[in-house]
Amino acid sequence: MAPFPALLLTAALLPVAAQAAVSVRDDAGNAVTLARPALRVIAMAPHITELVYAAGGAGKLVGAMNFSDYPEAAKRLPLVGNNEQVDLEKVLSLKPDLLVVWKSGNTSRQLEQLKGLGLPIFYSEPERLDDIATSLTRLGQLLGTEAAAQAAAREFRKKIATLAAQYAQRPPVRVFYQIWEKPLFTLNGQHIVSAAIGLCGGQNIFAQLKVLAPSVSTEAVLQANPEAIFGGETHADGERGVGIWREYKGLLAQQRGNLFTLNGELMTRSTPRMADGIAQLCGQLESARQRRP
Repeated sequence: MAPFPALLLTAALLPVAAQAAVSVRDDAGNAVTLARPALRVIAMAPHITELVYAAGGAGKLVGAMNFSDYPEAAKRLPLVGNNEQVDLEKVLSLKPDLLVVWKSGNTSRQLEQLKGLGLPIFYSEPERLDDIATSLTRLGQLLGTEAAAQAAAREFRKKIATLAAQYAQRPPVRVFYQIWEKPLFTLNGQHIVSAAIGLCGGQNIFAQLKVLAPSVSTEAVLQANPEAIFGGETHADGERGVGIWREYKGLLAQQRGNLFTLNGELMTRSTPRMADGIAQLCGQLESARQRRP
């Protein structure tokens, strides 16, 4: 049996171990080190809010950006800004010990302002599907919620592996992915949505473009003549979504009835829910294959 003083020393060290420093590398390649797991976190993009919840950090979120609407509890978080402006006074009033920002989604001005606050910052920018899983596990380390984060990462990887086994080797389908209609925007091959298309056996017709979310012309789409076109749901009056292509009778996707609508949030937010969006995408690409002569 250990001497009584040794037992006291061991007990005294337990809280210290529980509050040990944590360090991870973010998606910008920076080392993010905290003296102890974060207790008060602000998520600076909707996908980040979802990731923090999925990583087990529900009780640690104290603020978020606009459009943070999933899960339902996220709608009750105090908002610290929108796509154009961050309320720095609001940020400071919430006393965060960690900011999680969107590397390419928050403006450079916003990022510089946030860096000026002197708070720890984790840059989030999942570019590959497995980056969603590693985002969960790294956030779990920073939040001290490793068990929940690792479980969520395992579940996501399992779903993606199942989809890849079923669809990745299916005959290729040339795809145009439309994220906006006026002006017409798409995504290049570096975007995570392009990885999702590839997992389903699709080929992004604008993968070679250098800009992550490039503007393209109607003529360029017609010339590429994709076999399938995907777009998000319409929400505003006057929006037609993929319906803008119905008037082009010579377009292969129109001829074969392959104008598909997806839940845009499931595809463009890099979160575990993306597995559900990919399942929809894969199923619709399989429908396109079945419509071949």
